[in-house]
Amino acid sequence: MTRSSVQRATSAGYRAGIHKVFDRQIDPPVFFFSLFGMRILSGIQSSGVLHVGNYFGMMKPAIELQDRGEAYYFIADYHSMTTIFDADLRRKYTLDAALDFLACGLDPEKAVFFRQSDVPEVTELTWMLATVTPVGLLERCHSYKDKTTKGISANHGLFTYPVLMASDILIYDSNVVPVGRDQKQHVEVTRDIAMKFNKAYGEVFVIPEVRIREDTAVVPGTDGQKMSKSYGNAIDIFSDEKPTRKKIMGMVMDSRTPEEPKPDAEKNTAMQLLKLVGPEEVYAETLERLRAGGLGYGDLKKTLFAHHWEYFEEARQRRLELAANLDFVESVLQKGAACARTKAKTVLDRARKACGLD
Repeated sequence: MTRSSVQRATSAGYRAGIHKVFDRQIDPPVFFFSLFGMRILSGIQSSGVLHVGNYFGMMKPAIELQDRGEAYYFIADYHSMTTIFDADLRRKYTLDAALDFLACGLDPEKAVFFRQSDVPEVTELTWMLATVTPVGLLERCHSYKDKTTKGISANHGLFTYPVLMASDILIYDSNVVPVGRDQKQHVEVTRDIAMKFNKAYGEVFVIPEVRIREDTAVVPGTDGQKMSKSYGNAIDIFSDEKPTRKKIMGMVMDSRTPEEPKPDAEKNTAMQLLKLVGPEEVYAETLERLRAGGLGYGDLKKTLFAHHWEYFEEARQRRLELAANLDFVESVLQKGAACARTKAKTVLDRARKACGLD
């Protein structure tokens, strides 16, 4: 078989195996991963304090997948430059992201964990990909429109964010990209860009598959919109007890009294969050009481706070231990960057040769 036919066959095998794994046809998925060495890629921006939406939308799924393949997880400090213009603040957010991810369960013995900016090869590949990316493809991206509508200043980096994201994904020959529903379009853009580059220069890039957890694809914020740092509606993972309680108790509710039945209780923002952090039996009992009438929103929010605080208790303790050993955290990031650069250089060299730069 030729190199291109082998790559096409391998990609087809990956896709078939991925669907079997995530449709739970293979459990555990040892056969598929040992045979194909599936690489999982995901990143999180260092543009603010990480919150519950980040955890359930990206961090928890990524941590679960670190046992199921070759995981590459990075802190997207290049991406943060589209909205953060304070160098010291970026350094703080980047360190915080490292502490948070490790505290929540990322295992550096199982996953390659690194800062995006420690792999400069990604910026060169971004330019190469930009030359085959149609402007119309970027103009159709919902994230750019949404952010500018919300008042975030438009800049070139914000507009071309999907191209840098494509580079992040493609430079590691990633097979699976676990993202929240709001990022699904960007992975689809990555696939389009990779196919355009492959069409122009030959079979260079692996075409990645998107992975979305449907039950936690969009986590609501305190106002009912998607939880986001940009919208000011986020519940932080590691905030102190008093501000966390205040945030939850200040959540927006409707005007129905405690005595009134609430047949649509499952749509309530606090209930959606309780479903994530509370035991199933607590969620079911609370849902029944709201539907029947007799449970007030104040008591609902107290229940949510109690289970939120308990859910992240072990992670809070781990974070304190990590914060007291920053040399270890830095060594994890440096070791991860060295591993990531080795792979990135291989893919970049392949792309340079294909398009006549080497």
